[in-house]
Amino acid sequence: MAKLSLISILLFLGFTLSCAATNYIVGDSSGWDISTDLASWAQDKTFTVGDVLIFQYSSSDSVNEVTKEAYDGCNTTKVIKTYTNNGNTTVTLTRPGAWYFISGNRLYCLGGMKLQVNVQGNEADSPVAAPQGQPGASNDLPQPSKNNNPIPTSSGFVYGGKNYLGKVFFGFAATVLLLLS
Repeated sequence: MAKLSLISILLFLGFTLSCAATNYIVGDSSGWDISTDLASWAQDKTFTVGDVLIFQYSSSDSVNEVTKEAYDGCNTTKVIKTYTNNGNTTVTLTRPGAWYFISGNRLYCLGGMKLQVNVQGNEADSPVAAPQGQPGASNDLPQPSKNNNPIPTSSGFVYGGKNYLGKVFFGFAATVLLLLS
């Protein structure tokens, strides 16, 4: 009976931990900054509903969530939402599709301080895989020069992403089961 209880607990923890969201610091150590190549930073990442973007910036700047049209024209007056949390903003990606962010300073936006992320739905919600890229989008973007891995957070649940966590959990569970048998 004790083995069955332990196995049940391990399975429950495995499913709970493998569903954890990934936190990303936008621009890695450079942050949300005019000198950061934000297009390259986002290029090789797979964003999923529930993931969190962490914007770190100077207290004199802000982050605007905008439409595609405002993104393309760096329009800082027609915004969906403005974030001015003294240089530390978190945005949870709550829906699939394209998300657009620009600097609250139009000149910074015109200088490239803007970010587009394409968010995929949860696998449980969509049986068909989301398309890789948008029609007409160029794949000839410059290669990133920074380490673009998700960041570890204080919760410890996201180091290396969801797939890494699942492998660690199932390795641990297999070891426990072997020891108990």
